[in-house]
Amino acid sequence: MKNSLRKLRPALLLLLALLLPVLHVAAQTAAANEPEMADSLRLNGKIYVVVAVITVVLAGLLFFLVSLDRKLTRLEKEVRD
Repeated sequence: MKNSLRKLRPALLLLLALLLPVLHVAAQTAAANEPEMADSLRLNGKIYVVVAVITVVLAGLLFFLVSLDRKLTRLEKEVRD
């Protein structure tokens, strides 16, 4: 069983190597026919909501990291003293 799989491995790799570029081209042509999500969001004016949500999430993460750094700095000073 293992010998037959070893003999088939190069053929399967070759098939995969030849098939992947075809799938890539097919995916590109399918995506070119439909509008992208950002375009439809921009047309509806909802892209600003998406940008606002991303900005709020990133600002919250930044605030959390700064406050965590301050707390760690305070604890490090207490441990040193």
